[in-house]
Amino acid sequence: MKRIGIISDTHSYWDDKYLHYFEPCDEIWHAGDICSTELAERLAEFRTLRAVCGNCDGGDLRRMFPEVLRFRCEEVEVLMKHIGGYPGNYDRSIASQIYANPPQLFISGHSHILKVKYDKTLNLLHINPGAAGLQGWQKERTLIRLTIEGNKFADCEVISLGTPNVL
Repeated sequence: MKRIGIISDTHSYWDDKYLHYFEPCDEIWHAGDICSTELAERLAEFRTLRAVCGNCDGGDLRRMFPEVLRFRCEEVEVLMKHIGGYPGNYDRSIASQIYANPPQLFISGHSHILKVKYDKTLNLLHINPGAAGLQGWQKERTLIRLTIEGNKFADCEVISLGTPNVL
């Protein structure tokens, strides 16, 4: 069993709530637009960090993290990409990979829109944790916690970090 913390679109903004909410997690997965090597290093010092670079991430982060990451967690095949779309409207940059070899879990960011949606056609769970940073148009900052046990998902929690205009 693994407890996973999923975050995206921090845009260099550090919030101590990240560590508070990720305390029970075994790993942290960041779906891009980290925008700060210091933020990435701080998360990695706290827990195992898996991350992808986003469209706003610069050279150092692009050397640290791939654009697309595919891996196994327990018995679940996971695919993560910053710009990924969602079921029924996957981004063309990743759609062929998803359709050719569907993962059980697809994680993306970029839109700043929190979305947890099951794709019945491909039998996969899509998660976009929304945006945890201050930059963007989101009305609420969010992250997600999820338990993966074997090939099952459980305890999916959406956690509100507050509104972007409140520090």
